[in-house]
Amino acid sequence: MPDLSLETACRSRGLNVIAGIDEAGRGPLAGPVAAAAVILPAAFSWDGLDDSKKLTAARRERLFEGLTNHPEIDWALAFAEPEEIDRINILRATHEAMARAVDGLRGKVDFCLVDGLPVKGFPHDHEGVVKGDGLSLSIAAASIIAKVARDRRMVEAAEEFPAYGFERHKGYGTKAHLEALRRHGPCRIHRRSFQPVAQQMLPLDGA
Repeated sequence: MPDLSLETACRSRGLNVIAGIDEAGRGPLAGPVAAAAVILPAAFSWDGLDDSKKLTAARRERLFEGLTNHPEIDWALAFAEPEEIDRINILRATHEAMARAVDGLRGKVDFCLVDGLPVKGFPHDHEGVVKGDGLSLSIAAASIIAKVARDRRMVEAAEEFPAYGFERHKGYGTKAHLEALRRHGPCRIHRRSFQPVAQQMLPLDGA
């Protein structure tokens, strides 16, 4: 289970305000990528708080509500929309969203713990933590906020584009999603630069 060991080690170096950062939605064929930044209190603990991928959707929802309504937790969320992803590529768009999430925090951050590898050119002092959502409570909290927020966006998108089943697969390239792409062509929130979408010859809605 994740804990605050990494955050405590940073504080021992005089870095007192530590933000955990994670993203959700790099792989899907449609919808935004979401990034969250979270600053937890120094003595924070919460039973069951873990990497979002290890939790049920219902458990993630409960944790999301608890985390985002906790008066001592500073958190922020940012999205990179499909247009930005197509313009600058998914990796750069993810990093831009992460930076915007940090900039959206109420307090000034001394250091960031970023899930994954270090981010070249990131505008905040940081270190990359491979599989950090299973090690750091701050990153785990960010993973839950990013995942739930993005899933909610895709459920909303399903109401506008009911043919694709976004409420079920959240934009990932499932068999059902690929079949819907073949049948209907891409819609406005599909990522045109992703190969399975680019292969479709039908014009996008509103294009």
